[in-house]
Amino acid sequence: MSHFAHSTLGQSSSPRLTRSLSAVESWGFGLTAHISWTALVPAIHAALGSQAIFVWIPAVIFGMLLNYQVKRLGLHFINVAGGTPNYATKLLQNYPGLARYAAIGYLLNWVSYLSVNTMVLRDLIKVNLEALGIACPDIFLDISFTLLPFIVAFSGTRALSILHLFFVIPAFALLMTFCIQGLGWLAFSPVSPGFFPSSWSSLSFVDWAKWFFFVTYATYSCETASSFVADSRHPTQTLRFLNVAAWMMPPIFLGGSWVVMRLATNPNLKDNAFLNLVAASQPFWGRFAGVSISFLLVAACLLGSATVVSNCPRILYQLALDNHISPVFSVVSRRGVFVPALTLTLVLCLIYLIWGDVARIVAVGNIGWFVSFMLLHLGLWLRRDRPEVLFPRISLAILLLEVVVLLVGGFAWGWFNLLIGLLFPIGVMGIDAVIRRLNFPAFHPDWWMQRYRTRPVVIIKDSVILQVSILIFLLCSAVTVGWLFGVKLNKVATAGGENIFVVLLMSVAFVGVAIACWTSLPQVVAIAEARVAAEHLFTVAQDGILVVDNRGIIQQANPATKSFFGVNPSELRGNHLNKWLPALVYYPEQWTKRSEQILIGNGKNRTLEVSISDRPHRDFQEYVVILHDITQRKQAEQILRYSEAQLRQEAKQLVSQLVHSEKMSSLGQLVAGVAHEINNPINFISGNVGYANQYIQDLLRLLQLYQKNYPNPAKEIQQEIEAIDLDFLIADLPNLLTSMTVGAERITEIVLSLRNFSRLDDAEMKAVNIHEGLDHTLMILEHRLKSKSSNNLAIKVIKEYGDLPLVECYAGQLNQVFMNLLANAIDALEEAVENGEWEVEETALSTPQIRIQTQLTSKNQIIIRIGDNGIGIPEKVQKQLFEPFFTTKPVNKGTGLGLSISHQIITQKHQGKLECISAPGQGTEFIIVIPLNQQAI
Repeated sequence: MSHFAHSTLGQSSSPRLTRSLSAVESWGFGLTAHISWTALVPAIHAALGSQAIFVWIPAVIFGMLLNYQVKRLGLHFINVAGGTPNYATKLLQNYPGLARYAAIGYLLNWVSYLSVNTMVLRDLIKVNLEALGIACPDIFLDISFTLLPFIVAFSGTRALSILHLFFVIPAFALLMTFCIQGLGWLAFSPVSPGFFPSSWSSLSFVDWAKWFFFVTYATYSCETASSFVADSRHPTQTLRFLNVAAWMMPPIFLGGSWVVMRLATNPNLKDNAFLNLVAASQPFWGRFAGVSISFLLVAACLLGSATVVSNCPRILYQLALDNHISPVFSVVSRRGVFVPALTLTLVLCLIYLIWGDVARIVAVGNIGWFVSFMLLHLGLWLRRDRPEVLFPRISLAILLLEVVVLLVGGFAWGWFNLLIGLLFPIGVMGIDAVIRRLNFPAFHPDWWMQRYRTRPVVIIKDSVILQVSILIFLLCSAVTVGWLFGVKLNKVATAGGENIFVVLLMSVAFVGVAIACWTSLPQVVAIAEARVAAEHLFTVAQDGILVVDNRGIIQQANPATKSFFGVNPSELRGNHLNKWLPALVYYPEQWTKRSEQILIGNGKNRTLEVSISDRPHRDFQEYVVILHDITQRKQAEQILRYSEAQLRQEAKQLVSQLVHSEKMSSLGQLVAGVAHEINNPINFISGNVGYANQYIQDLLRLLQLYQKNYPNPAKEIQQEIEAIDLDFLIADLPNLLTSMTVGAERITEIVLSLRNFSRLDDAEMKAVNIHEGLDHTLMILEHRLKSKSSNNLAIKVIKEYGDLPLVECYAGQLNQVFMNLLANAIDALEEAVENGEWEVEETALSTPQIRIQTQLTSKNQIIIRIGDNGIGIPEKVQKQLFEPFFTTKPVNKGTGLGLSISHQIITQKHQGKLECISAPGQGTEFIIVIPLNQQAI
């Protein structure tokens, strides 16, 4: 899965998001836009009447296509937070200014949504409270409903997502019921006004563009779930929900709008959302219409605000990671709180709130939003050759239409609003530029990271007092408020009492969660984190941990116990511990606090150190048993008791290893140095032999011209020609140069072999060609294979190489093994030649030979056989071949370390086998077996 790299600054200054959200929680955020339809439909219905459906249809189609496109982008940028605007920045990475503008324009529209929701809730509550004779200041309601979602958001993501999910499910179900039941009532009820209208009003393009520009506020925002992909535990499931969200758009945006169009026909309703929806639902919901619509409207506002404070910080976080805005906004706490990003979002909300004009806020916010999607479609067209782009031609067509809609619809909403909407993102970019340049500590990521690195102290040691106090306060407050409202409802006869009840119910729920987030929830989270840490230690502990009851019956066991008892931990439960440790008596209270026990299993005895501690409970007693394997320690103690001869033998092995290590390291450095020093003059000779040959040929041609043109040279010249035998010199000089060239090439080959063989202390395991190692070793030993005199026989090497792949091994050390084995074979054959073995007529082979065979077995093992037809090795000598310092050679002819070291290299370093097969008079064969892949062992 490819995606663009983040900036180094962003990555270093903040941790990545933890995938803490379940897929269902992220789906809940993806339904917010559907519910926001309740606030939009009355305005367009009041303005266009039945023609509004022709605005909704293309807007829904474009929104569905957008969902599928965003899903494809999300699968490509699976670790990118913030969703659509941050995908746009990836598509427009070659145009960073446009990319930044698109993301911020998207962000500002969501921020305006929270401010509008606050004002709508304020007006709704104020109207209902005034009906009860209760006055409440506007500023109090504005600040309360603005801060309410932020209070929850500043405590962490999970509390907000769960709160959102709890209310979004019934709200969405109620909305779907409204749409489906309303369509059914229109189609089948005998008192229905008819499914289709009797006449259609006219619709101008200007009106269509104006309201298409408006409804994209909802239809383009059904992709919100993509914002939470980076912190979803199942990101692909989160993105898969975009398909569901797309197909939920027609029944809600089209079906619901059709119900409102056909049933809310009273012109006195104007654009009041509550009155229009109540009028549309009353024919089939009856007296429950008012309370149901109140619940929908309040849910749309509160859930929309919760989505804003969840979505916007993630947009800012990803923009900071990608270095589009100040890196301080990429800071996130361990519990997923985007404090700097939330603070900026709150500031922007307050700016909108101070402005206070709902219609203008919606228009201004929607302009940046619309331009953001225009730039997204532009990016899709520019990146049309990329696999993450689904509909490049359709994206281009939508872009061209959006340009026209922006100009026509934007001016229809007012040129001043259009200008402010276009300039507002630039203003935010200016604020970011100021933050980047100010040397204020809180504007730098390090200031925040230092505070996050410190471990938080426990807020309250005895949290039970706090929990009970809060519970008492909430219960008393609820009873008091309920009693006061009951008194008011009895004094004031009103039919809207249940509406204020719905508003208060949801508001109190949000307030209650907010209070819990700052009081009891941190304690609960601390307890949960402590439990998770304890469970983690219980799971990852290398020692076995058991929990047994007062009878010794195993209640719990950690995964490490499987390595002790050989059975799954679940199979241990319900069994008495003395089933595996018989020495323990029946009751744990009689067990020694610390003891050593013998565990018998799989035919092997293991010594365990058993520690027992009681863990008191109020109602029962249980014990924690910790099992620590001390078998190796016991074996080490036994090794210390070995005889002096055994210790001396181990010391010899250690000395041999040290000698080998030092020898090989020094030899490798020496050989590499010699090869390097030889290589320089050889390169000089090789490079000049060609020129020398050319010069000599030129001189010879010149000499021939002199002979041709001056056939009778002077007497002195004639005498010198005879003295140096000019004819022989002319004939032999090219042969001499050819010999020099062959010699230089031969030396170059030897130097190459020396350089390859010099890696004797190479500790790196790599895949190499075994045959090349054998050939390089033979190259180095070639001078010993040739006949040294007329009386000596040359040693013939027979190669029977199999088809081997590259083998994972320590190349230098394996070359040393080949060197030792081949050198020993040559020594044996030279000894046989000196003893006259090949002069005996009965000898089966007429010449000394070394046979090298390689093959790959079906078990992915490499077998290398190196054999000679020498005099063989007696059986008693074979038993001591691999012992350190054992040798049959005379003094100063061998150290007795070669075969011992070779055996260690094969068996210990390569997890293989080295065997010797020999018999007197039958020759000797060494067999090397190593696995093809060392890492798979």
